[in-house]
Amino acid sequence: MKKIFVLVLLTIISFYSKAQKITGSWQGILIAGPQKLKVVFHVSRDSSKIYHSSFDSPDQGAFGITCSETNIKADSLEMLIQSIHGGYRGKWDGKNNISGYFFQIGHNFPMDLSRLPDTVVSLVRPQTPKPPFPYRSEDIEYDNPSSGIHYAGTITYPNSGGPFPAVLLITGSGQEDRDESIFDHKPFAVIADFLTRRGFAVLRVDDRQIGKSTGDLSKATTLDFSTDVETSLGELQKRKMIDQNKIGLIGHSEGGLIAAMVAAENEKLQFIILLAGPGLKGTDLLAWQTQAIDLSMGVPEEIAVADKKLKSQIIQALLSTKDTSLQFDNAWKTFLAWKKNTKPEIVSAIGINTDTAARDVIRTYLEALNRPWMLYFLQSDPADYLVKLKCKVLALNGSKDIQVVADPNLAAIDSALKKSRTKIYSTQKLPGLNHLFQHCKTCTIPEYGQLEETFSPEVLQIMGDWLDKNVK
Repeated sequence: MKKIFVLVLLTIISFYSKAQKITGSWQGILIAGPQKLKVVFHVSRDSSKIYHSSFDSPDQGAFGITCSETNIKADSLEMLIQSIHGGYRGKWDGKNNISGYFFQIGHNFPMDLSRLPDTVVSLVRPQTPKPPFPYRSEDIEYDNPSSGIHYAGTITYPNSGGPFPAVLLITGSGQEDRDESIFDHKPFAVIADFLTRRGFAVLRVDDRQIGKSTGDLSKATTLDFSTDVETSLGELQKRKMIDQNKIGLIGHSEGGLIAAMVAAENEKLQFIILLAGPGLKGTDLLAWQTQAIDLSMGVPEEIAVADKKLKSQIIQALLSTKDTSLQFDNAWKTFLAWKKNTKPEIVSAIGINTDTAARDVIRTYLEALNRPWMLYFLQSDPADYLVKLKCKVLALNGSKDIQVVADPNLAAIDSALKKSRTKIYSTQKLPGLNHLFQHCKTCTIPEYGQLEETFSPEVLQIMGDWLDKNVK
């Protein structure tokens, strides 16, 4: 969800040999299903002889992304990327080539690198708003005295008139800035610009430990992030320019879950808009996501379905107890049962035809499960909050979304809202749009950065018209 970039966050391992320095730029091609992505890696060494590296993904508009942990033994290189449960392993020939593969949760993708300097050119983002603006824009900062967290954001509002109806934007999972920036796209800046031009005040805020915002992330869960939103709502309510009877939330991805959580406990909110907000339980959402991403990478449907079944069963086995030793044993038994009833060629295609590979998959999930955010997410059920809503609701999902799959997700939202107290709600599947509400072609995760469109103009219009009718 916010975004679970399976093949986007790539990296390179810094390495040094007496035969030749590895510092400089390296280039490779990652092939993932129908996608071919050029990546450029930059390796440097500081005055303390410590190596650092970063990488660019020009096709996705991502540049200067810092690499993390590096393990080196002789000519063997290993890079573990904890945030995506994967990494890169390879061998350097001591000269101009590194042969290796990118790996993630049982899948290996061969990728070799060569010492080939290249010029990286940023992609154009025509929708990004640029000053001068026909409205007021103020950078603001405020605090939550009880938690000690400091927040920073931007509020935009019309030049004249008021009080104005107001919207608070809520980002998806992971750390994101106030514009929800991704691959040079700034979707929240685009949304804020559009709505402010239509007469709304809009507040968008840096997540914890991003920009000028502070706060602890080590043990934070979605519930903690909902308190951040409540603090920002309090900031809106202090301002005389805001119509206190016309305040609502727009949440993207995990931000949609947070919007429902906050609105379920705050009956003063008049509306929420869920942009690919989850309606499914965390375990079910992840299962559908696994299958959809496999299919987007060209994995045959039979294999994708089997992969979905395996990963779902492993997660359920891990959740069955809090004892970590029993968790692994339960998951291992689950794997053996699945393997026994699955065609050998499918087991091999998924990449876990050896006991070592299977244990690695289980350990990866076990490690993720014991992080507070992931555990909370997997056990969360958005229906618990949706059924409590009284405010107006608009839920939108792209038909090509492979992170929050539209059909089962919207069905779950609709089912919950039918039991709620809200009298005005709408769920819509929007054809041809991905998780970021871009018109997509291959509709894979790596394509997010390749597209020049940041956010569908049609979706902006749908939100604007719905707000004009139901709020203004």
